[in-house]
Amino acid sequence: MRRYNGAMNEAHARAHRPDMHALARDIRRWAHELGFDDVGIASPELAEDEAHLLHWLRDGRHGEMHYMPRHGVKRARPRQLVPGTQRVICVRLDYHIDRLDPIPAVTSEPSRAFIARYALGRDYHKLMRRRLQQLARRIENETGPFGYRAFVDSAPVLEKALARNAGIGWIGKHTLALTRHAGSYFFLGELFTDLPLPTDDPPTAHCGSCRACIDVCPTGAITGPYQLDARRCISYLTIEHHGSIPEALRPAIGNRVFGCDDCQSICPWNRYARPTDETDFHPRHGLDRATLVELFAWDEPTFLKRTEGSAIRRLGHERWLRNIAVALGNGPATPGAIEALRSRMNHPSALVREHVHWALDRLTAGTG
Repeated sequence: MRRYNGAMNEAHARAHRPDMHALARDIRRWAHELGFDDVGIASPELAEDEAHLLHWLRDGRHGEMHYMPRHGVKRARPRQLVPGTQRVICVRLDYHIDRLDPIPAVTSEPSRAFIARYALGRDYHKLMRRRLQQLARRIENETGPFGYRAFVDSAPVLEKALARNAGIGWIGKHTLALTRHAGSYFFLGELFTDLPLPTDDPPTAHCGSCRACIDVCPTGAITGPYQLDARRCISYLTIEHHGSIPEALRPAIGNRVFGCDDCQSICPWNRYARPTDETDFHPRHGLDRATLVELFAWDEPTFLKRTEGSAIRRLGHERWLRNIAVALGNGPATPGAIEALRSRMNHPSALVREHVHWALDRLTAGTG
């Protein structure tokens, strides 16, 4: 990957620089040819979003995501992250699969394990980075050497704000990016560049008076329009959070063992979500139909094998068991569930044992 350096301006001292408007049109075409579903170009100015970020951090709503305050304002200042940045090329890649059971059908069946849609298939990071690199090479064939960096959740980047500024979609009341033509089931990636490309205009927002995402949140994590308290968010609690899940929030987690899509599922704009052609995003190892008892039985080698190439692997086996123990404790007191929990009562991890005992207490209360 080509990085910015002191010779960047020399690389651009070309007698015949290509027409930037023509190049922007070519970039759109190339991005679609590479399989991206949308592309736009944004300036790196994010002053208003920086103020919102700093207020969010001051309120402590980032929870234990200590990397966020550690990066400080760099997240909202692309030029500080990558000196020389003039534009950010933003891309969208859809992951919606229409043949899955509806999300409410899965979350209302307590014996099943709910896993966020984006994590059912292969991890998207490598696929998107590879395509962004291919896009950069196509640009380089046209312009000659230029400065760029490709990012897919790999650096402190306000990707939703940049995608909005690039015209890809607005930021909804649930704080996710939304588009009228594809809902919110998509990934974002960025190519920071020193090319002075023409920029796109942000779209208008179309949430209106709707507050469905706010009302449906199981833990009340969406505290108001465009306001998210990560400390209450099930996605944070089951993925980012490393310690004990607060007892007061455990019952609301239900059978969600990796993430939560409730605010997306209820959003009217997701009626227009387009099914993906990417087979890599299709469910693997039957995770879309797996039961809690089945997944709780995975030992660590099985977990590592079944989650190879998956976003789930970053969780680790210990937190995988923690999450499933909570989900089992929220379900019916079947012999299978109780037996599964008892099999982990003496697990080496204190974290696992704590959540197993909590779940068993719930399932066996009043049984003597």
